[in-house]
Amino acid sequence: MTRFAALGDSITVGMGDPAPGRGWAALLAGTLPQPELHNLATLGALAADVERAQLPAATALRPDVASVVVGINDTLRGDFDPERTGLSVDRTVAALRAAGAEVLTVRLPDPGQMFGLPGALARPLARRMRAVNAAVDEVARRYGTVHLDVARDPATYERRYWSVDRLHPNERGHRLIACRFTRCWAHPGSRSARGPTPSRPARRRPGWPRCTGWRPRAPRGWSGGHATWFRPWWAWRCASGSASAAKSRNRGLRSLRKLRNRNIRNRKVLDRKIWHWSA
Repeated sequence: MTRFAALGDSITVGMGDPAPGRGWAALLAGTLPQPELHNLATLGALAADVERAQLPAATALRPDVASVVVGINDTLRGDFDPERTGLSVDRTVAALRAAGAEVLTVRLPDPGQMFGLPGALARPLARRMRAVNAAVDEVARRYGTVHLDVARDPATYERRYWSVDRLHPNERGHRLIACRFTRCWAHPGSRSARGPTPSRPARRRPGWPRCTGWRPRAPRGWSGGHATWFRPWWAWRCASGSASAAKSRNRGLRSLRKLRNRNIRNRKVLDRKIWHWSA
């Protein structure tokens, strides 16, 4: 039996894969001899969350294999600190290695390239991701992890591997990650030297993940339609702070605009307030 503990965020949860509970971790586990998968990842997890909440459960399992894929959510925070993220990943990997597990880690892709952002927005996001990757590279070198370089893989930036939000892989993308891990990690007793094939998706084009619980009109494609709203929102959130602050400010702006439309007499005063809130 091979006990596999998967730690991380929504990518490891399997967000974007149309089959609930599958994702790349389950696909990779399927290539192991007598696999026993424990997916401990949670949506929106930061590196500190993995260390605090997921690591104790993982070490208690005494896994043979463990994966630590985290860092994207850290770059979205207004209080982003690459040193703090790196220390959390370091302590997590160190504890798993001390428990006797083979650890899998990942160099994460550049979000600016994935979203096709203009240079002014892409550069600060790329700097944050490079800082996280540099910290994870050092952890991988220090503890001898199986380190998958997704950032330099040309296939990573192909649209067909990503769901409509461009943050989560679709089914083909999850299969690609599992396939790449299988190739760079020659584990004994694997069922296939190639692992899962990325060319066998259930749907040919990116779609909304089923686990979101809601479904708008069908996506119009990768470069337009419903996919385009996400790019400026993601970049703005990274620069300005938390989502709760964003919701609060947006509610205030909506209220002011409604009041302006009803009250023609004080329209100039309300215009100044709206400009102040938006600035």
